[in-house]
Parts: sequence; structure tokens; C-alpha cells
Amino acid sequence: MSAPITMELEPSPPGLEAEYRTIFTAGSLVFLQELVSTFDEEVDNILRLRISRKTHLDLSGDLPGFCEVTAPVRSDPTWRVRPVPQRLQRRHVDVGDLAPCDTQRFIQALSSPAQGLQIDFDDGNCPTYHNQIKGIYNVYRAVHNQFPNAPKISQAPVLMLRPRAWNMVEHNMMVKGKEVPGPLCDFGLLMFHCGRLLFDSESGPFFYLSKVESYLEARLWNNIFLWTEQKLGLPVGSIKATVLIENVLSAFEMEEILYELKDHSAGLNCGIWDYSASFVNKFGHRGAFLLPDRSKYVNMEKLFLRSYMDLLVQTCHRRGALATGGMAALLLPQNRDSAPYRAALANVTRLKLLEIKAGVDGFMVYDLGLIEPMQKLFQLHTQGDNQMHQLRDDLAVTPDNLLCMPAGGVTLYGLKYNIAVGILFIDAWLKGKGHFFYRGQVEDSATAEISRSQVWQWIRHQTQLEDDGRVVTRGMVTELTQEVMGELTCCHTVREEQTLLTAAAMFLEVVQKRDFPEFLTTYLNLDHTFLSSQAKRHECGAVGDVPRPKL
Repeated sequence: MSAPITMELEPSPPGLEAEYRTIFTAGSLVFLQELVSTFDEEVDNILRLRISRKTHLDLSGDLPGFCEVTAPVRSDPTWRVRPVPQRLQRRHVDVGDLAPCDTQRFIQALSSPAQGLQIDFDDGNCPTYHNQIKGIYNVYRAVHNQFPNAPKISQAPVLMLRPRAWNMVEHNMMVKGKEVPGPLCDFGLLMFHCGRLLFDSESGPFFYLSKVESYLEARLWNNIFLWTEQKLGLPVGSIKATVLIENVLSAFEMEEILYELKDHSAGLNCGIWDYSASFVNKFGHRGAFLLPDRSKYVNMEKLFLRSYMDLLVQTCHRRGALATGGMAALLLPQNRDSAPYRAALANVTRLKLLEIKAGVDGFMVYDLGLIEPMQKLFQLHTQGDNQMHQLRDDLAVTPDNLLCMPAGGVTLYGLKYNIAVGILFIDAWLKGKGHFFYRGQVEDSATAEISRSQVWQWIRHQTQLEDDGRVVTRGMVTELTQEVMGELTCCHTVREEQTLLTAAAMFLEVVQKRDFPEFLTTYLNLDHTFLSSQAKRHECGAVGDVPRPKL
């Protein structure tokens, strides 16, 4: 009788054989197998708990609040998170949505004056087998100082490594007959190959943790960190992680999340679109939580988002943790002397100054040209490396503040914009890309999530347009999708046109579902169309970056 097979790994995609051999070594595979075997059941339990909480909210009609069970953690004034290393003390400007499989942009960012780089295997990355291998290999090269035109890792911006979130699986690897959780695959390979070198160079290992929904998920990550530190011979607390508070439920557990990660915390981060989309995810079927047109009525100045940011800053600084804000997605025009350039920079400056005055210690930008103007903004309006002295004791954020939906309706422009972003994101994924550019902004899974969430919700509640009183229905969205497609179709090949048509069909499928698909990326990652599109690209030997269509 043959022994059971503990791990199965798909062969290398065409053209990545050397990269594959570098990251999938005998040692790294043994490490991954042990990591996954140790925590796989706990990951399943976390996902079941998410379903249970959502079911309870649906059946009871309850609203989230601050947890009574963990009240002693919140009421204890004595505990603090462990101080972060020197290289994390100043977090003014990070580059966001940096998909490491894009080698050229990765090297450019390594040579930039940013404080940190969000090395993104999540929102800004399409997790094809090719992209994951290429991305991890590029991080390996950067940490091992193998890029000839980039600074040494000790002198480059710090790498804030962002593995996939718990909702994602790695289809190309199985341990004990089960597909591997995506974040364990990413985290395990990055730590095995880079953890010790990053620690020895006083440059890490530092992480972003996406889509954490509860303090129990933070506890799981903390246990993973402790296990990994022990396995790799690193001191406890070597790993530092910034948790992105991207879910309305986690907003009520921020102190508990910091407490669970207090030896490993690099603070909390607040963004706008994933967080806003989570309201539709958890309460979208309730009329009281109808989210108005995001392009007109949803911004960080609205009470529910401003309260969330204020509470995050207050919570972090009370506990000695860093509080960081979201990403400026605007792209600057090329001509620095032009009126459009000045207008774009003024717009970003106004929004980011709001965050600075709220007390954030840093935020992200996509456009590398925004790094220095935003660093100057911090220098003008703050003193020192961070604003942790801003305790915000004047604030008293209530559950009502956090759950107060902004006033406003739905516009035809906003509906068409959401349709376009949803289609183009799926189109990008079918081409192996995690983000794209549209109307002067970078769009990724966060903006795609809020876009398709709003369209689904507006159909569900048969919302009226402000423009002419028409009701948003499936038929209207289908007609507008055809109209939007006429505006978007500017493809170079028949294949590109067919891919865009497929994306439009998949978008309509998602927004017409009876039950709301929790994550668009999960839906796509499990969809036959997406998986088969990647298989065809591999069969054709397609490697490297896919040219962007001109929209």
C-alpha cells in the first residue's frame, strides 16, 4: 500500500522554469506543507465563523456593536502594542497597489523616495499562477539585492508585503488533498525565502493583512507569526503587520485586533471603497443601508467614514500604534505646468490634508509623482516622524455614527461609471491584470467591489434615478451595459473584443444574483471562465505583461 501524498504542486507555467525552481525548493515545500497542515483547520473555522456571523445578522436583524465579551480589553488603559522598529516609525507615504509581477514598476518604486511599498498580492494583483510565481521571485531578487539598477534592500523603501486574504485559495497547490489557502502560500514562501534577510538588514519582515473581519482572525495571524518565528529562528515580535480595517464588523473590534497582535502590530489602516462595500455585503438587503451614488455622495467627509477614520486614529494612538489612511488613486497628467495637473494635485492635496488633520501617520499613493508632494504636505502640517502624540481624546464615536448612511440618491452617471469599472475589472482579470486605468484613476478590486455592490443593491431596491425618476432594474442595467460597451470598445484584436464581451456577460451575471456574492475576487477565482482563460494563456506560452487597451 503506497503512502499518502502530502503535497501536490502544478508544473511551472511556460517561461518561468528558473523562477519556479528558485522559489519551490525542497526546503520551502516542506516548510509550506508544515505551515498549511498546522493551520488549515483553523482557517476553515474562521471562514465558517464569518458565515455564522452573517447568518445571525440576517436572521436577527441585529446591528453590530462593541462586543461585551471583550469589554475588559477596551477598558484596560494599561496595555500598549510593542514599539515598531526604527524603519517603521516614519510611514508618511507608501506606494500602493504595487503588483510585484510588474518588474519595471517594481524596480522604479524601489528607487523612489517613498517610505514604504505595498507589495500587493491582493487587491492590485490578479493571482494567476504566473503572477504569483513572478511576483514572489521579484521580491526574492529585491531582498537578495539581485536587481542591478535598484538600491540595496536596507536602503530602499521598506517592503510591506500583502498576501492574499482568507477568501482566496491557491488552485495550483494541494496539501493532504485540499487546495491551499492563498495567504498561507504567499506568506509562507515570502517568509521562508526573505524573512531572515529582511530581519538581519533591519528592513522587515513587514506585512499588510487584508480583509480581517474579527479579533479571532487577528489571533490566528498572531499564532501563524509565532509559529513561523519559532521555525525560522527569529525573535518573537520580528514580524510586524498592519491590519487593513476593510469591514464594518472589524471597525467595532479595532482595539481587540491590536491586542491580539500587540507583539506583532504595525498599526491599522483605513480605506474607503472596500470598507464602504462591506456595508452592502453585510446589510445590502436592508433598505436602511442603501448606499447612494459613490461618485457624488460617498467620501471621507461623510459621517460614517469620518467616524471610522477618527475612531481608528484614536484607537491606534491610545495603544501606541500607527494609524494610516487610504490610497490616492488619482493619476497626475504628464505636463506639470498644465492646468489639469494643478487641478489634480490640488484635489489630492485637499483630500489627504483632511486625513493628516484627522491624525493619520501616513497614507498611500499610486502615482509615483505624488510621493514628494505628499511628503511635503506632512512636513508642512506635522512635526516629527508620526502623529502618535495626537490622542484625539475629544472624540466619542458611537455605533450610530459608524452606521449612519449618507444622504443622497442615484445618478445615471454614477450607475454607468459603476458598470464600466465592474466590466473593466473583470476584463483585466481575464487578461491576468489586477488593476487598470480609467478616467485618470487607477482602479482595482476595491473599486470594483463597491461598483458591482452598488449596482446589485440598486437593482434589489429598485432605486429611482435622480435624473429622470426611472427605476433601476435588471433591464435598465442590461441596456446601459450595452451602451457602456459601445463607449469602451476600442480593442486591437478580435480576441480582446471577445474578452471584453465575456467580461460584460460575467458582470451582468454577478449583479443579477439573488444572493449577493461576498467577494467579487472569490467569485472570479472560482469561475470556470477565468480559470480556463488562464489555462489557454499558459498553453499559448503567454508570459509577461499584457498591453493595456486604450480606453
